[in-house]
Amino acid sequence: MIDETYRYQRKELELKALLEITQAINENQSEGTLVNIFKFTCLVHLDIKSLILYVLNKDVFERKISHGVKRKVPVTLDSESIIDKKESGQLQIQLSEEYTFEELETYLPVYHKDKMLAILFIKRKSAEMELDLDFTQALANILVVALENKRFARRQLEQEVLNREVAIASQVQQMLFPSSLPNTDALKAKVTYFPHNLVGGDYYDLIQKSEDVLYFCIADVSGKGISAALLMSNFQAALRTLLRSDADFKVIIHQLNYTLIENTKGERFITFFLGEYNRKTKKLRYVNAGHNPPILCWENAMKSELLKAGTTILGAFDELPFLEIGEREKLDNFTIHLYTDGLTESMNPEEEEFGEERFQRFVDNHLCVNPEDFHREFFEQMQAFTQQVPLRDDLTLLSLRFR
Repeated sequence: MIDETYRYQRKELELKALLEITQAINENQSEGTLVNIFKFTCLVHLDIKSLILYVLNKDVFERKISHGVKRKVPVTLDSESIIDKKESGQLQIQLSEEYTFEELETYLPVYHKDKMLAILFIKRKSAEMELDLDFTQALANILVVALENKRFARRQLEQEVLNREVAIASQVQQMLFPSSLPNTDALKAKVTYFPHNLVGGDYYDLIQKSEDVLYFCIADVSGKGISAALLMSNFQAALRTLLRSDADFKVIIHQLNYTLIENTKGERFITFFLGEYNRKTKKLRYVNAGHNPPILCWENAMKSELLKAGTTILGAFDELPFLEIGEREKLDNFTIHLYTDGLTESMNPEEEEFGEERFQRFVDNHLCVNPEDFHREFFEQMQAFTQQVPLRDDLTLLSLRFR
């Protein structure tokens, strides 16, 4: 009769423990609250004296509960240090000499879909007391699955927030680019832009200063993603403000460098090319700040050259160590191709880069080509070279033909 009464009381306590933990889960209590309820449920209702609970997070088992343990136990257990022998029911845990689980009586691995999600170490209050290990393991399983679901929901929410931020950054970036490009007898422009991700780090622009003066530029910010898009947005705003102010060419470049240093503290840099063409004087001025040299094609002379004059990358030094303004005169009919390193660093299946020399040869064979035709034929050749190997970086090609 006494045994029956004891068993009845045990079942009643187990039921109470089950109700408490499931009610907390249904009320969507926090992770910390669920862990505490489980701990006190074990101590009060299940006659457990000491317990340690490790829960898997990625590849590490993190200690969530440690109660009534005098000896030193690790805060985390690496998955590789645990050997789970399901056939024999043995669990081997490799510990350094300073740690031990000897004062605990037994351990209960907690599985979900054949994956071990947690390990519960326990010790009874009295050796005479029975402990339903199956029930205790099932209760731990309920807790661990609830924690896993909370973690999944949190990751899902974080991903949704990130997706919204990326969408906003992508919209911001699209606003940086010209809404349309000129296509007249005097100037034909064509751009091809392939972002590596939804938000890229390339930027190009055409700014008509007056009827005769046109600015054009291309840039590539170090890094990718939201921060790169926002940095480029700030850079564009500074550039356009400086161009409207009639500042000297050298002042523009120095000020852009200063602005980058102020905003990034030297942790980000931008490669940049800025050109200014005056149709009236037929003069081109430019600065290449560490960018891939654009290719200038003299159509009357049927020759090409690289525009290298300028300075180093922007944002790397408080003061630019040198600065040269490039100039070309008597430019009448000419084409200029500006591009980012995603073009020359495109790979084929043998991991060979497309390279600057290959691009230069293509340009030399297409000196007097309409930009639209140039891009179509060039990307046909590039596609034949890469054979669908994915890009490793953003790719931008901007071609301007002045006549």
